[in-house]
Amino acid sequence: MTEVQRLPKIVLAASIVGGVSYMAQPLLNLPDAIVLAWKGSGVALLAAYAALRASGRDGWMIAAVMAFGALGDVLLNAFGLTVGAVAFLIGHLVAVALYWAHRRQDLTRGQLISGALMIPAIAVTAFELPADRAFAPGVALYATGLAAMAATAWMSRFPRALVGLGALAFVVSDLLIFARSGPLAHDALAGAAIWPLYYGGQLAICLGVTRTLARDAAAI
Repeated sequence: MTEVQRLPKIVLAASIVGGVSYMAQPLLNLPDAIVLAWKGSGVALLAAYAALRASGRDGWMIAAVMAFGALGDVLLNAFGLTVGAVAFLIGHLVAVALYWAHRRQDLTRGQLISGALMIPAIAVTAFELPADRAFAPGVALYATGLAAMAATAWMSRFPRALVGLGALAFVVSDLLIFARSGPLAHDALAGAAIWPLYYGGQLAICLGVTRTLARDAAAI
């Protein structure tokens, strides 16, 4: 194996180390700058991994999805939920375009309808969660983009065991964030589940998409 072939594997391994180890961060008393860098490292390295494997537009699109996710991770802590959500939302819209371009060719009407219904179901659920009702419309707007990402991921030809379930894990993670400002405000277990669901979801999405695109390129 050459250095060029080995580099993506090293970057992926570094991402997993950064993403998994971040779960220990609440136990440590670290400066904010270190916490921000640590938090952003997991998904930023997924973006680098996807970029190293990219061989066309779609490969760069999934790299951009991960990059906007990493940006959102950092902005969320540095500037608050609203600013971070904008970066995540841009990433969701890029993902929607990618997944829809790779939608399954054998989708039935029922599958299309169920995918479409996922969007209002998630948006309404998110709208109901915040205790501060002034915050709810913005949450619902963001959740609409999040839900569209999950719905198109589920309807795409990318493996559902990775990309579809990874997108749903991302949805659950965000819903838990919103619930932490409402009915689950004092639920430590819900708080602890947010990061592993989020990072695990992003890792699954990145692997599912990049592996599929690599197989496509190899078959040409």
